[in-house]
Amino acid sequence: MKINTILAGIAMSLLLLTLPAAASDHTLGVFGNANEDDTINMQDVTYTELIILEYKDATKLADAKYDNRINMQDVTQIELVILGKEKELTVLDSTDRTVTVKMPVERVIPLHMRHAGTVCVLGADDAVVGVDSTVISRGRLFPELSTLPSIGTVRAPDLEQILMLDPDLVITFTNFPDPTTLEDKLPDTVPVVRMDLSRVDSLPGEVAMLGYVLGSGEVAEDYLAWYEGYVNMVKERVADIADEDKVTVFMEREKTTGGDSLVRWAYASETGYTDLCTVAGGINIAEEHIEYHGDVEVEWVIEQNPKVITGLSYNGGYEIDDDTAMREYYEEIKNLPGFENIMAAQKDRVHIISGDFSIGAQLPIGIVTTAKWLYPDRFDDLDPDEIHEEFLTEFMRIEYNLDEWGVFVYPGM
Repeated sequence: MKINTILAGIAMSLLLLTLPAAASDHTLGVFGNANEDDTINMQDVTYTELIILEYKDATKLADAKYDNRINMQDVTQIELVILGKEKELTVLDSTDRTVTVKMPVERVIPLHMRHAGTVCVLGADDAVVGVDSTVISRGRLFPELSTLPSIGTVRAPDLEQILMLDPDLVITFTNFPDPTTLEDKLPDTVPVVRMDLSRVDSLPGEVAMLGYVLGSGEVAEDYLAWYEGYVNMVKERVADIADEDKVTVFMEREKTTGGDSLVRWAYASETGYTDLCTVAGGINIAEEHIEYHGDVEVEWVIEQNPKVITGLSYNGGYEIDDDTAMREYYEEIKNLPGFENIMAAQKDRVHIISGDFSIGAQLPIGIVTTAKWLYPDRFDDLDPDEIHEEFLTEFMRIEYNLDEWGVFVYPGM
């Protein structure tokens, strides 16, 4: 295309660059997002043309064709992405790996319920051809996906079965399984995208990117509006709380095996579970004591005297209607030697939360639940069950009776 033609196109669309930037904080990790905001639109076309004319500095994501050159082929690719007619799409996953996916994606294998749930939220569940044990064991949450062929577990996927199912895309966690047991053993024709889908700040960008890969951009926008609506509401309501007035919280996880009950498994930072406390305006007492997560002594917890204790359990959730296991975990915490002197126990502020619904696409539900535990007066108008119902009905598109099924917190809200 001649320079004057490019200039004419720029003159028609330059006004787009003067529009306010998107309110979202995430950068969409899709090549073609030339101006590195949260979407791909005509502003990216204009921005790329300005790069070609050397009026703008090149950006990494402007290389829409991912061929180490920025030229009019990239402009064409961006226009095809906007129209949903691209033949391939290159993305950055949550480990900053560059992955090119053939489009359209018609056969997907999510290696965990967290990924499967997000695929469902994006309306692409019809594309799923195989699932892991966490999906198969949750027939109420995944009434159709739970009947699909098993690919084993996320930590030990059945590669032979995956190859037989001939996926266009495999989705797994950032840290497991190890690439040597997955990507390195799959043909190059089977792209693997890694995403965690648990952290408050990164989940919107992950969902938006996956929405482009699955051709579900508009659905992703609807979900993210729901997500950010509740998350931002909680952030705003606790923003004026001074540090010295914030509720102190001890966050632990239920033991999966035997061991010394006077040593607790604590979460300190850098997890979706700890994000529940941080966003809700709490102070996680372990954050300055240990890194990430690990063992802490009961004696140390007593010395810190937290106002709230939360325990993460996987003995509740969508398939369990009996609260016995979560109640026993609750009583275990309350009856630890010396805990009768902790404010959390004295004021009945020990709470158990299920990992089934508090992390992943359901993260806003976990955040609102935690916020009500920490600051009940500030969130007395919000009902986590109503928000949970919205999620199940509008985004999972299933009928699930929260009054009759499932155990998600103990004691009840």
